[in-house]
Amino acid sequence: MPPITIPPITLRPFKSLLAPRSRDAHKGLFGHILILGGDYGMAGAVRMAGEAALRVGAGLVSVATRPEQVTAILNGRPELMVHGIKKSSELKPLLAKATVIVLGPGLGQSTWSKQLFRQALAASQPKVIDADGLNLLARQPKKSDDWILTPHPGEAARLLNSNIKTVQIDRVATIKQLQQKYHGVIVLKGAGSLVCSPQHLRICHAGNPGMASGGMGDVLSGVIGGLLAQSFNLQQAAELGVYSHAHAADLAAKQHGERGLLASDLMPYLRELMNPI
Repeated sequence: MPPITIPPITLRPFKSLLAPRSRDAHKGLFGHILILGGDYGMAGAVRMAGEAALRVGAGLVSVATRPEQVTAILNGRPELMVHGIKKSSELKPLLAKATVIVLGPGLGQSTWSKQLFRQALAASQPKVIDADGLNLLARQPKKSDDWILTPHPGEAARLLNSNIKTVQIDRVATIKQLQQKYHGVIVLKGAGSLVCSPQHLRICHAGNPGMASGGMGDVLSGVIGGLLAQSFNLQQAAELGVYSHAHAADLAAKQHGERGLLASDLMPYLRELMNPI
């Protein structure tokens, strides 16, 4: 049997969607993202996800996190609206304002984490779920046609009650199983990240080994959420998000090399890629 040919993701189909904005544009036109996460010791995850969402053009970004993390996040990125949440009931007014939810960066798996996860999962907005959001989902699987899941191989294995070796032996079969089990759009991260919806399967050839460092997935979740908030559909947000994230890493590595590449190094290049015209 000949090998499967998977169409590559490129920037070309999205250029018309990234045309210059109208001169009378305002922030209310470009979505309001709510990012949930940042349990103790993991404030950087929501901070990077939040900045990434802003760098790709989201209008407003709110962060719901541990109260103890608020000052550190604001000091790092004052454009974020950061809210300290002690209990899940305090999420209600934040959820009411959000157009997109990003669930998982630095979320953890504590009682606090699980409460936020359950309340956010019940909300009606489109979602991007990553990191511990995926690990919590694996414990109680459900389906949705209005979310993007972004597992790395380890998370994919947990979502399928499998193992990493099986995931990596046939990544195409794995992502199709994930899509059938959880619906929505699936991003299977790794060398040659795959994006799968019911209608399409695409592969990203951009990216480099320098991306094997902490925080890269948090940036990707923010990028995808930021695009989803700007009226890109799920497939478009996932494909453009994966490609721009990987290509930004290539541009950053070209400047100073792959080794030592940080997730935050991608930020100026993400902004550049979102303004191609």
